[in-house]
Formats: sequence, structure tokens, C-alpha cells
Amino acid sequence: MNPPYFEFLNSVKLLCGELALERIAAELRHLGAQKPLLLSDAVLAKIGTLKQVADAMEAEGCPAAHVFTDIPVDSSLAVVNEIAALYREHGCDSLVAVGGGSVIDTAKGVRLVLSQDSDDILAICGVENLPPGIRVPFLVVPTTAGTGSECTGVAVIRNDKSGVKMEILSPYVQPDVAVIDPRMTLGLPPKATASTGMDALCHAIEAMTCLQANPLSTAYATAAIRLIAANIVTATKNGGNKEARFAMALGSTMAGIAFSNSMVGAVHAIGHALGGVCHVPHAVAMTVLLPHVMDYNLDRCKADYAALLPLLVGEEKALETPAPKRAKAAAEAVRALGRQLNEICGLPLSLHAAGVANKLDFDRVAEVAVNDGALIVNPRAATEAEVKEILNAAF
Repeated sequence: MNPPYFEFLNSVKLLCGELALERIAAELRHLGAQKPLLLSDAVLAKIGTLKQVADAMEAEGCPAAHVFTDIPVDSSLAVVNEIAALYREHGCDSLVAVGGGSVIDTAKGVRLVLSQDSDDILAICGVENLPPGIRVPFLVVPTTAGTGSECTGVAVIRNDKSGVKMEILSPYVQPDVAVIDPRMTLGLPPKATASTGMDALCHAIEAMTCLQANPLSTAYATAAIRLIAANIVTATKNGGNKEARFAMALGSTMAGIAFSNSMVGAVHAIGHALGGVCHVPHAVAMTVLLPHVMDYNLDRCKADYAALLPLLVGEEKALETPAPKRAKAAAEAVRALGRQLNEICGLPLSLHAAGVANKLDFDRVAEVAVNDGALIVNPRAATEAEVKEILNAAF
């Protein structure tokens, strides 16, 4: 049933396909920018991915005014403040973020700090109520096909002191431009390809089934699921397949647009807590938790999960499944996909395999998870005890 009222926002301009990188300089000029601060991480700097972007910008007449590559894997509030200070110190007028979710989310935090003329991101919490502030042109180049962060109004940034991953929500953290160039993911290793692809699949499935879903977000989500399910195995097996890489990148972006408007649910609430407490990488947590949360939500999501089945396994195979069994079959199809990826690249399928040594932290994980905003729109409410049941099943 369609909601009686909903809102939908996607203000990001997308540059998609071959030679998209070569359009960055022109887009920056269009935004009135000439001195971009280029942000990335040490790995992308080392393997040459960042250089591809920097060279494309310079060749088109817009070199970076300064480059920062010390963004950590889990982002950091302190690093956000450090980068904002560097932006001002070097007289920069725009941000270009090259990387996965942590780099892009860090850049979103920097934009927020700069736009509010602040020097501390913690001082401007409650961002949904903030005015637009100072204009800071912002362009992102995702290097994974997973987070969808290039099109979301959400940033997840780790509080170093508390260890909690903080969700920052604001339409003003959405980039102006996202560059979806398949060259950026060609060097992604098989395991990272698989885990980030499962992260994107999780975004789309939760976007389709959570309480805030609407017809437009569902249209993006279902298109994303179809693309990801059809291409994730090929992209993992053969990382040089540009067609599969491009399909995965588009699927990730569409999943990001979907969940930015409909939100996500218990998989993310528990996953955020696992990341903060047990340091489980986000994409791995999504991979492990997704089928278990689908089991938990099954009674509330039978129609939606049944509609998922043909997207995951194809129309013909879905029709071979009796209608009453299609919802459960969708959860099993996600499990089967995980097993297939595990066989190809060793993708972890349990919390123990993901590095959680024992269950002693589950009380703290559950406590953090039930206070995560993502749980509010999960189709089924969850207590700490129920979260622990999911964690134990996933162990």
C-alpha cells in the first residue's frame, strides 16, 4: 500500500560511464570552483587510483590546491575537524572526495563544518535543523560499488572517544556531483567487491521493506537489486569486466538514492553497533546480518520478500516456487548468494569468521543497536534481547 504522503530528494548530478573523470574540472568550473581540496585515503594514493583522478583534473585545467590522504578506515570526528582547518589554511574553495564510504562520509562532515562556519562537528549536532549555510561545492568519486554514499543525505562518522559510529542526517551533506566511472572499481579485490556489493544489496532490500518506503524509493531499490544480483558474481570473479563493474556501480548508486529517501532498518542498526563495539567492517557486517534479519522480519514482510524473489533468481525460477514459499525463498536466495561469494573469495558469512572472538560484547552491541535511529523504521520492532538473538544466530 502506498503511503498517503511521502517526500523524495535526490539533488546529485550524476556523471556516469567512460571518461566521466575527465568531466570533473568542467563541473568544478560550473560550480564556480578553482581550488579544490582533494581527499582520499592512503591505500588509494598508494595504488594509483587517486593519481588517475588528480591527473584528469590537472589535464583539464583544475589541479588540486591541496591533497589529504590520511582518512582512516572508520572515519573520525577529529579528522573531519582537521581537514576543515586545512581547507581554510590552503584557501580552498571546494571538496573532491575520492574513495569509499569512509572517505565520502568524512568529506560530508567537512562540508557541514565549513558550511556552518564552525571548527567542531560535535558543536553542530541536530543537523536536520541547520540552515544551508556557506556554499561549499562538493564532488565525489566513489571507488567501491557498495555504500551509495555519493547520493545520500547521511554520513556515518566514528566518535573516537566513545567508539560509537554517529549518524549525521542532513540534505546539505549530499554532494553536488557524483562521478560513476567504471575505471574506479577495476582494481577492487574480489573480497572487497563481494562485500561492498552485498552492502549495496542490503541497502536496496532494506529500502524496499522498511516503514518509510515509498513508490519512488522502491522503484530505485528494485532496479538496484536486479542489477546487483545479476552482476555481483561476475564482478567478483572477473574484476576486469567493465560491463559488470559499471552495472554494480549503478546498482550501488540507485540503492543509495533509495535508502536515502526510505531509510534502512535493523541490519544497519545492528551493523553500526558491531562496527563501533567490535570493529567489524561495515560491508562485512551487512553481509553476515542480512539473511538473519530477513528471517526476523519475515512475518511482517511476506509480500515484499516474495516480490524480491524474481529480482534475485530470475522470473522463471521464481515462478517454479509455490507462492506461499516465495518470501522464505528470497531470504534463502540471499544466503545462497553469500555462500557462492564465500566459495569464490572467502567472504565471511558469520560474525566469528568476521573476527568477533566471542559473544561477550553482545550485551553492549544490543544496547547500542536499539538506540540507533535505523531501528525506528525497521518493519518489526526489536528489543535488546531480540537483537542478541539475531547476533547469536549470526555468530
